[in-house]
Amino acid sequence: MTTTSLAAAEIDALLERHPKGFDLTLDRIQRLLTALGDPHLRLPPVVHVAGTNGKGSVTAFTRAILEADGRAVHSHTSPHLVNWHERYRLAAGAGRSQLVSDEVLAAAVRKAAELNGGRPITVFEILTAVTFLLFAEYPADMAVVEVGLGGRFDATNVIARPAVSVITSISLDHQSFLGDRVELIAAEKGGIIKPGVPVVIGQQVEPVAMEVLTSIADRQGAPASVYGQDFFAYDERGRLVYQDEDGLLDLPMPRLPGRHQMVNAATAIAALRKSPFPPSDKAIEVGMANVDWYGRMQRLTSGPLVEMAAPGSEIWIDGGHNPGAGAAIAETLADMEDRVQRPLFLITGMINTKEPLGFFSAFTGMARRVFTVPLSTTEAGIDPDELADVAIEAGLDAEPCDSVEEAIQLVSANWQADPAPRFLICGSLYLIGEVLGRSGIVPR
Repeated sequence: MTTTSLAAAEIDALLERHPKGFDLTLDRIQRLLTALGDPHLRLPPVVHVAGTNGKGSVTAFTRAILEADGRAVHSHTSPHLVNWHERYRLAAGAGRSQLVSDEVLAAAVRKAAELNGGRPITVFEILTAVTFLLFAEYPADMAVVEVGLGGRFDATNVIARPAVSVITSISLDHQSFLGDRVELIAAEKGGIIKPGVPVVIGQQVEPVAMEVLTSIADRQGAPASVYGQDFFAYDERGRLVYQDEDGLLDLPMPRLPGRHQMVNAATAIAALRKSPFPPSDKAIEVGMANVDWYGRMQRLTSGPLVEMAAPGSEIWIDGGHNPGAGAAIAETLADMEDRVQRPLFLITGMINTKEPLGFFSAFTGMARRVFTVPLSTTEAGIDPDELADVAIEAGLDAEPCDSVEEAIQLVSANWQADPAPRFLICGSLYLIGEVLGRSGIVPR
C-alpha cells in the first residue's frame, strides 16, 4: 500500500526491524512518548473514535463539519489505502487541512524510531507516536483521532482525557485479538470511555453491545448520548432529519451514500454538540455536502477498469470486510436497485483475520456471481480458491480469478443485455488500495 517516498522508505525500514501486526499493550508506546517529551499531553481537544464499522466515516463527518465551521482540525485515520500520508491530516488554518508532507512525515518517523532506540515495539505504535508528535507540533482547534484496533489497549488510548469519546457500530472483527463474542469486543472498544468524559454511542445492531457500553459509561460516570434514545436520524422526503434534545435539524442527505451514513452523520453531530466547539446549524449542513471518504461506496468513473467494463456498467468499491459491513453495503445496493435493477457481480479479496462467511451471507439472493481474487500487497490474503468455497457455502455462485481485471473481462466480454452490470469490488482495504492505485486515484 505504499509508494516510493521519503516517508515510505523510513516506514519500510521499520517494517524490516519490528514485528508486523498488533501487540495490545500501552507500555511500549508510553515509554516512547516519554522519550519524545510526552506530545500526547499537548494536544488540542480530542474527539476519540472507536468501533467496528463506521469509525472512519464518523471521523470524516466530524472533520467536515468542524472545517465548515471555520475550525482548524487535525485528523488521524488508519489504515491508509494508497500512501502512508493519508493517516495524518494536519490543520492548515481556519477551515482547511491537508495531508502531511512527505518531508515532515519522514522526519517525524525518523525521530520516533531513533528515540525508540531499537527496543521492542510494533510499527503501529511508532506510527501512533508520530500522530501525537505531529498533532502537538502544529496548532489546531481540535483533533479527531480514530482508534486502530480495539480500544482499551490500542496505542491511541494514551489519550487520558479526550473532549468526547465516540463508539460506532460494533460487530465481529479481529476476533483473535478482541474476543469471539460481540460483548467481549464491545468491552474492548468501550475501553476508550474515560471518567466524566461525555461519550456518544452510535447505533448498535446487537443489543448486548449497547448493554456493555452503557454499563461501562455508567461505571465511569461518563455522560452517555445513545443513538435511538438521545439522538436520531431519518430520511424524510429525501432530506436527513436529525433530532436530539435540542430539537430538529433539516439537512441535505450526506454526500456519502447509504442509510448507514445517516447514522454515522448523526453520531458525528451528536459528538460535536458535546465538544468545546459545538458547530452552527449552517456548518452541519455544509459538512453533509462536503464530506469525503475514499474507498467507502465510492464509484469509479474513469480509469482502466471502467474502460474495460461493458458499456454502461457501474463499478463501485468499498473496503468493508466483516458481517456488519456486509449488511450495510447490501442495504445500500438494495436501495440502488429501487432505481435501476442491474445484475450485481462481486469481486472480493480478503485477509485471513476476517470472517468471510458472515460477510458473503449478506449478499445471498442479490449477487449473480462472486469472483474471488488474490491480494498483492499483503501476505495475509485468503487463497481465492478457499474464499470461493466460502462464498459457495454462503449460497452464492463463485469462482476464483487471478485479478480484478480478469473478473471484469469475464463478465464484460460478451455482455449485451440491458441494463449493464454493476460491479462491487469489496472485502478488504488492501484490495481497495490496490484498485485506487492502479486507477491513478490517490486520496488527498
